Amino acid sequence: MENMFSNAERAEVLTQALPYIKRYNGKIVVIKYGGNAMVNEHLKEQVMEDIALLWLIGVKVVLVHGGGPEINEVMSKFGKKPEFVDGLRVTDKETVDIVQMVLAGKVNKSLVTLLQMKGGHAVGLSGMDGGIIEAKIKDERLGYVGTITKIRTQPITDLLEKNYIPVISTVASDRHGNVYNINGDTAAAYIAGALNAERLIMMTDIAGILRDKDDPASLIPEITVSEAKTLHEEGIISGGMIPKVDCCIEAIRKGVKNVTIMDGRISHSILMELLTDEGAGTMVTGG
Repeated sequence: MENMFSNAERAEVLTQALPYIKRYNGKIVVIKYGGNAMVNEHLKEQVMEDIALLWLIGVKVVLVHGGGPEINEVMSKFGKKPEFVDGLRVTDKETVDIVQMVLAGKVNKSLVTLLQMKGGHAVGLSGMDGGIIEAKIKDERLGYVGTITKIRTQPITDLLEKNYIPVISTVASDRHGNVYNINGDTAAAYIAGALNAERLIMMTDIAGILRDKDDPASLIPEITVSEAKTLHEEGIISGGMIPKVDCCIEAIRKGVKNVTIMDGRISHSILMELLTDEGAGTMVTGG
């Protein structure tokens, strides 16, 4: 593998990336790393390698993460069965304790450690730290699932100014000390909007928006917000993709330049999206 490319070819690849490096240098890029895209350890290392590389070339990366599969695993050890309503986890008092322990603890710190092993400087936070994500109860039926009422960007921008990668888990609190489980895509959209980020990249376990859900070759590379509404009406955007696209639209409304939904299971998909002509996944723009 080492000798597949000559030094000249490697140099050519780097020079082709130069306009993109200039474009994103000093800009904020929020990356949402989804639970189902995190299950393969080798891929997780590659994603952290990509993020460390972006940081080293001057991109201000903010990593927002979920951890659904890990939460399910710990719940089963406690003899609890996950329950979902409209794609949102029903979260009783015991479950919110598990969510806090897994997301703000195990998952967050493992990502921070990996980033540092790859040469990045990272600091782990939860949405509760510095009151980054303030929330209130979303729906009594869901228990401690929160709807976001406020984002405080100061702790995030302080870390970015000191040249750290903030790694944020999506648990929040209210003024009475209640802890809430927040949907990761929603949290990433709100954080990217509040930071006025250049880009939001949502890494998931699907290729992007497909015209035919069974044909990966039918990937739609770019859509506008109004086209997204049409695709929704036509049933092309359906099921679990609906809330993801809604989050993309929310982020754009809040001032993010564009949002990409991409397959986190593809090696170096972040670098392909940000540093090449080709890109990866489906980009949603304001049009």
